[in-house]
Amino acid sequence: MSSAERRREVVGVFSDGYVLESAVEELLNSGFDLGDISLLAGEKAIVGKLGHKYEKVEAAEDDGAAPRVAYAPRESLSKKEGAIIGGLVYVGATVAAGAALASGGALAMLLVSGLIGAEFGGLIGVVLGEFMEERHAKYLQEQLDHGGLLLWVRTRNAALEETAKRIMAKHSGRDVHAHDVPAAAA
Repeated sequence: MSSAERRREVVGVFSDGYVLESAVEELLNSGFDLGDISLLAGEKAIVGKLGHKYEKVEAAEDDGAAPRVAYAPRESLSKKEGAIIGGLVYVGATVAAGAALASGGALAMLLVSGLIGAEFGGLIGVVLGEFMEERHAKYLQEQLDHGGLLLWVRTRNAALEETAKRIMAKHSGRDVHAHDVPAAAA
């Protein structure tokens, strides 16, 4: 393959989600874009794409066919949860208020029904938010059960490659190394 069809990236394995997040935060503060950073996809996606699962994440480190997911910072997951909860609170309150108005209810009934609708919508939002957290925790545990959290960082030049290796090693990444992968994988 020509160099146009291949890209360089640094890969490492982390034994803890918080340590991985610290490494990613430092990478982002050191000139990398969020789009340069990816993780190994969940087991279901791996089996769906490859027809098998990895017994150890190290087997996927240099596999250009390994399915990946974009890294999502914890804050963005919290923002999504907040948006779901807030949106459902708004929908619940609006539906309840609309029902009160349609029934010709008084202003007090409107306020009470709005509060009840907001509580109901908020409850649904909290349940969905907890579901999102559980899915994320299950994904992380699944990876840890297979040896760790695999992190890839696409590099555009030799200086960034060295920076990524240094940062990942500093944050307890193991088996940190650079390799070439097909451009579509990186």
